[in-house]
Formats: sequence, structure tokens, C-alpha cells
Amino acid sequence: MGFSIVETYLNGIHLIKADAYEDDRGLFMESYHKDSFAELGITDEFVQENHSISALGVVRGMHFQWDKPMGKLLRVTSGRAHIVEIDIRKNSPTLGQHIHIELSAQDPYQLWVPAGFANGFMSMEHGTEMIYKCTAMYNPKAESGILWNDPALAIEWPVHEIDTEPILSPKDMQAQTLAEWLAKPESSIFHY
Repeated sequence: MGFSIVETYLNGIHLIKADAYEDDRGLFMESYHKDSFAELGITDEFVQENHSISALGVVRGMHFQWDKPMGKLLRVTSGRAHIVEIDIRKNSPTLGQHIHIELSAQDPYQLWVPAGFANGFMSMEHGTEMIYKCTAMYNPKAESGILWNDPALAIEWPVHEIDTEPILSPKDMQAQTLAEWLAKPESSIFHY
């Protein structure tokens, strides 16, 4: 069993491929191994795991936490998710830039997203399941988000591929812009 970094984005996000073994019985893969991840340079400790199930068109995000900063290891276990990550690190050369990656349950890929990125995704199939290991416990007093359609970021969500309008929580619909976040003193917590 093993892992390899397929691609690196925005100075820190890694697309990771796990060795998967398939036969007539199905598929087996190791999704996490502390020593193997350390060989890839990912030494963060995971202290919490979350599992979401989303209907077609649900947008969750763009979330982050500053106390304690939270990195996430994302994996889709059912369906497909269009994942977006925004660099919100004040001193980063890629501040405000974002990436798009589609993960599905059919592929043995995971996405490592260190602290300092706003994370979100759109469910591209009904019943899309996302599991993410976190490097910090959830702290509702120190979590926030960036508006999913912040005009300054021009994120191109694949709404043309689904047969419904995007579905967001009231909290996500009222999130702040990146400029509003960067004006807050706590935004300096993330380091490049």
C-alpha cells in the first residue's frame, strides 16, 4: 500500500492518490497511514473526522476556522463533488486565488488542504458523501466563511451541469467577502 502526490496547487494543497487493489470482489484501499503521509511531508495530526451527505446542487462553503486553524483531508465516498479552495493567507503569493477539483467515489484520490484555505464544494450527484479528517476540533466561535459567489473572486461553479439551482444554508448565503475577511485582525493568523 502506498500514496503519491499527483499535483500540488496554490503552495500547499496536494492531490493524493492511494494505491487501490481491485478484483472481482470489489476494491480495497488504505485511505490514511500516518507514516506514509509523513513521507509525503504531511505530518499534521488528525483529531476529528466529519461526514456529510448532500443532495444534488448543494453548495457547502466556503468554510474555514482560525482558532485553532484547521487543515482537512477530503475524500468522496459516494457520488461526485466539485471542490473549490481559496487561498486566504494574507502573506501568500497566491492570496485570493482558487482552484477547482472534482473528486468522485470512483477514483482513489484525496485532497490535502492545509489551514489557510477556505474550503467548499458543490454536490454533483444526489447523495454525494464527503468524509474529511480535520487537524483541529470544530470551534463554532472561531469559524467563518467566504461568500461562495464573491464577485471579486469570479469562481465558476458548474451550475450548468446540474438541473437545479444551487442550494445553500442561510449562513453560507450571508457569508462575508474575502475583502471583508482580510480587514479583520484575526485574518493574520494564517501564515504562508
